[in-house]
Amino acid sequence: MGRNLLLNMADHGFAVAGYDNDPAKIGVMQQEAENRKIYCTDNLREFISVLRLPRAVILLVPAGSPVDSVIGELSAHLQNNDLIIDSGNSYFKDTDIRTIDLNKAGILYMGMGISGGEEGARYGPSIMPGGPEEAYERVRPILEAVAAKAGEEPCVTYLGPKSAGHFVKMVHNGIEYGLMQLISETYALLKLAGGFTDTQLKEIYREWNNGELNSFLLEITSNIFGKADDKTGKLLIDEILDVARQKGTGMWTSQSAMELHVPVPTIDIAVAMRDLSVFEEERNSVSRIFPRSDIRFSGDTDNLILQLRKSYYVSMIITYVQGFMLLAKASEKYGYKLDLEDVARIWRGGCIIRAEILGDLMKAFHAVKGLSNLFLDRGISEKIRDNQEYLRQVVCEAGNAGITVPGFMVSLAYLDAFRSSWLPANLIQAQRDYFGAHTYERLDTKGTYHTEWLKGSK
Repeated sequence: MGRNLLLNMADHGFAVAGYDNDPAKIGVMQQEAENRKIYCTDNLREFISVLRLPRAVILLVPAGSPVDSVIGELSAHLQNNDLIIDSGNSYFKDTDIRTIDLNKAGILYMGMGISGGEEGARYGPSIMPGGPEEAYERVRPILEAVAAKAGEEPCVTYLGPKSAGHFVKMVHNGIEYGLMQLISETYALLKLAGGFTDTQLKEIYREWNNGELNSFLLEITSNIFGKADDKTGKLLIDEILDVARQKGTGMWTSQSAMELHVPVPTIDIAVAMRDLSVFEEERNSVSRIFPRSDIRFSGDTDNLILQLRKSYYVSMIITYVQGFMLLAKASEKYGYKLDLEDVARIWRGGCIIRAEILGDLMKAFHAVKGLSNLFLDRGISEKIRDNQEYLRQVVCEAGNAGITVPGFMVSLAYLDAFRSSWLPANLIQAQRDYFGAHTYERLDTKGTYHTEWLKGSK
């Protein structure tokens, strides 16, 4: 991604320098640079010396200790008011610590999420910068030039202070986890209950990608089902092990949501299902203990496709609802002052979760500034209300068939919980007070109360 981002910047007329401590990678960069204004070196001191003052250095290295290691090497050569931009998937709390530490040395620090993969870095990613606003303004012309465009608008904007950029990117990835889980569940039902072939699945997802479901993830899903395996000549999807690991951003989203007391169950279950998939041997053993009946969908297969299309549409929206609710709470808690309309806007192009629905989410946040829950927007709520029965049907049919669709199930449960004016949480309050004297609140008066539950009982 670093090499491609460098080429992207050079293609837009900027003179840039690239550094890597691996001479082989520098050799590749020099070949690809051709006649562009790109200076490449494997000597850090030499790299620093060619940068114009005040310097701006973008890091694209794995999150965690590699970031701290590179910062340590760089900072020894940097001066007051130089700028370091971390564009990896760093944990937002690490970004806050690094910001404080580098500020003590007079060095500006930005956490800047980039989404779009290697292709996006080369031809236009979605960019999510946070940190000192004056630092952003210094590099804004470059970022606006290289970012993806949605219409005429660059998919980049200043998001807020401190770790705002990395927090937004983390939630972006959490939503990505949720959407990928939901698509995989449509695949399971179409394959197991509908008996559709890979070739048919390619066409189904291609058709879904035309219209309200249009998105990058559905586009690549259709392409995946048409890819042949170079080794066997068969379709590649059937040669891939059913194990999906994670690198941490989905887990961080779930952890952060729990810390902020914001429910994001679709994202949570997506993380959990990746973890569960790793237990391959155990799954094979348990499958022999609890064999699943081979139940095929007996009705009209066109109706199954319609049900799943609408179920995915509703659950996709609900996943965005959860992600944006988390962003709203984090903005309040951490002082980011996020403009959620801007977040939806810069996600419309270049990034992995770009989708047609983001235009509607933009309109919702534009109509009501400070909107904390997208369920409260009339347009969004109508889309869900008009299609929710399809989701109910799919959850019931999948349950009867023993086909696991936890993403759909928790999305429906989340919707039903939020539309409930009464929840049985009063019983939980009573139980906690009974065994632990944790107190409870009453309907008829404010305050907290404790009852001696066994006193006077028979």
